[in-house]
This record gives sequence, C-alpha cells and structure tokens, in this order.
Amino acid sequence: MSLFSLDGKVAVITGSSRGIGQAIAERLAEHGARVVISSRKAEPCQQVAETINAKFGAGRAISVPANISRKDELKNLVDSATRQLGRIDVLVCNAASNPYYGPQAGIEDEQFRKILENNVIANHWLINFTVPQMIERRDGSIIIVSSIGGLRASPVIGAYCISKAADFQLARNLALEYGPHNVRVNCIAPGLIKTDFARALWEDPAALKQRTDATPLRRIGEPDEIAGAAVYLASPASSFMTGQSIVIDGGVTI
Repeated sequence: MSLFSLDGKVAVITGSSRGIGQAIAERLAEHGARVVISSRKAEPCQQVAETINAKFGAGRAISVPANISRKDELKNLVDSATRQLGRIDVLVCNAASNPYYGPQAGIEDEQFRKILENNVIANHWLINFTVPQMIERRDGSIIIVSSIGGLRASPVIGAYCISKAADFQLARNLALEYGPHNVRVNCIAPGLIKTDFARALWEDPAALKQRTDATPLRRIGEPDEIAGAAVYLASPASSFMTGQSIVIDGGVTI
C-alpha cells in the first residue's frame, strides 16, 4: 500500500467550495478518499462535488452545506456525513473569515468577536462533534488550516493573525489530549495564496510586488500547492506526526 493512499477513508473539508479547501478536497479524492464538500452556500458545494465525481468516479464526493458560525449546522454536517458515508476518518478545518482590514485600534468588537468565533471556536465545535468516533476506532487525523499570520504581526489583519496563532495552540492542546487514542491533530500554515479570500493582499500591484520581492521563490502560491500537505497529514505517511505545523509560504518566514 502506498504511504499516501487514502483508500477507504472519508474526509470532511470545510470551506471546500473554492480555493485551498477545494484543492484539498480534489487531492484527497485523487488519493482514494471519499470527500464531503462543505461551505455556506449549497450550489457551489454541489458543483464541486459533481466535478470530483466526474473526475474520480461516482460517489466519491457528497455535498453538505454548513455555516461555520452556526453550531447546529456543524453538528448536522458531522451527523449527515457519518450517516451517508458511514464514518469520518479525516477532518480538515479550513473555513475561516476576516471581515476587517486595517489597524487593530479600529476594529469593532463584533468584527473581532466574529473572527475569533469563526476561526477558533468553530474549529473547537467541529472537532468536538467529530472526534468521539475517531477515539472509538482509535484512528483519525484532524487538520487545521492556520496561516503564517499566526507566526507574524500585521498592521492590517492583526485580529486574523491572533486567531490563527490560537489555532496553532488548539492543535497542540488537542494533540496532547487525543494522542493516547491515536488521533492526530496538526496544522498547515500557508503563506499568501492566490484565493478570493486573500484578494485584498494580492490584487494591488504595488502590494503584490512588495510581497513577491520579499519571498525567496519570488511569487505567491496557488491553492493546489497547499493540498499536498493535507494528503500527507491525512495519510499513513504522517502516522507519527501530531501537534505540529507545516509552513508553506515560498520561504517568507525564513
């Protein structure tokens, strides 16, 4: 068996109707997993699921929309995925939000609260709903998509960076708690990736030039360049890795 085989595995990926989440879902499916596509809107989720089924075979993907800010919808996501596919072996907490761009002094309480709730607390909810079945089987991989923002300061996305730093600690803490049950928890920390989510950071030519000039690879990343790390963390190849973070940033943080 290939170290990277996901045959027989079921993976739930939030925020997977586009960008990094979609790329992760497609690559997990390519390596044999059945995947659950989830984001707020039903139609984009269904479109991605249909694309994956057309590419990798009927039944490889299903769609279960969920808004990460609503605890009951996350519970339904887990329950529906388990009911339809029998189990959840891999959970990818990819969805996040950032409704504020500017100095930390200017952020409204509600904006700050939304960032923390969607980027940290929602992950906590979703993991809590999913992990009991992993503990029961003594097997599971949880992947949190954080950011190099959690390792650095920013004058314009400070609250987002704070939330992503919290995700690193969430992974470490849960890795300690669930390790005795053979359930692993790790993070991926992307740099600037060309997604709609990060558009404000790369669509301005001057800002993009400044970023690429400071990046050893002299470019920003593409969503598919994050997906391979998710395949690794989901697969037997990473069976002795937990509580860690993989930085994929073109060299920015060095």
